[in-house]
Amino acid sequence: MSATPLVTAPGSAADLERRARKAAFENNKLSKRLHRQVGQAITDFNMIEHGDKVMVCLSGGKDSYAMLDILLSLRERAPIDFELIAVNLDQKQPGFPEDVLPSYLRSRGVPFHIEEQDTYSIVTNLIPAGKTMCSLCSRLRRGILYRVAKELGATKIALGHHRDDMVVTLLMNMFFGAKMKGMPPKLVSDNGEHVVIRPLAYVAEPDLERWAVVREFPIIPCSLCGSQDNLQRVQIKQMIRDWEKQYPGRIENMFSAMAAITPSHMMDRTLFPFATLQATGQPDPQGDKAFDEDESCASPAADPAVQTIKLAWD
Repeated sequence: MSATPLVTAPGSAADLERRARKAAFENNKLSKRLHRQVGQAITDFNMIEHGDKVMVCLSGGKDSYAMLDILLSLRERAPIDFELIAVNLDQKQPGFPEDVLPSYLRSRGVPFHIEEQDTYSIVTNLIPAGKTMCSLCSRLRRGILYRVAKELGATKIALGHHRDDMVVTLLMNMFFGAKMKGMPPKLVSDNGEHVVIRPLAYVAEPDLERWAVVREFPIIPCSLCGSQDNLQRVQIKQMIRDWEKQYPGRIENMFSAMAAITPSHMMDRTLFPFATLQATGQPDPQGDKAFDEDESCASPAADPAVQTIKLAWD
């Protein structure tokens, strides 16, 4: 005689315990994935080296909180020694809770510096109401943070951009700037004096949203630009999220494509010598298969997304 499966009543002590165990299991999986992805990005791009002093730019948003949180954890087990110092730029936005970040950082035992600069008044005075503030605000922040990094003796500047930010930037540059240009995981700053790193490069934004809830970060909303729903970046982000919802894996494929570029199959003459190209008579696996369908487009039936694509003028 088979045993009758145990069914617990919703809301019972046993049911609550089961849900708690499941939540703990999922949170542990998320933690491992985030730490693995950040550690892998740091290794792949040699972001942090022995003796580095990393200035972690902390805005009060979920991404920068998660970046600091994970870097603190990774530092404890890292085979190298490096310092972390959190830096927040207090832009004097009305209602900004000045005590939240210092209280949090003290509770984590993190050295920090709060830089007070009234960029809010500058931006709101120069940019007409309803216009995009991001460009000017970003330039002002960048200059201030470069100066602070130099004053603090920081060797690396860590920013909290994640995988989805990098894909959105690529699409924005394509759609509005006519450039195949993304947001790199590591780059020298435009003034040539600093190395900027993005440890969250491999991390998906939905995972950061979940981690912020798990870790109960004291999120501070940005009242300067965060409420501008008409921003092109906001619209592009919503577009790729809609794609991802309908066809899971699209964002990851676009992100992976940024690291799998074939210059001979693009059109940049500075990256490939099209003008001097000659037939060699030797087989080349990277050569053009002029009369073959591309493997990714050969079978529309294999991908329902292909069947739904229509040109805008059809």
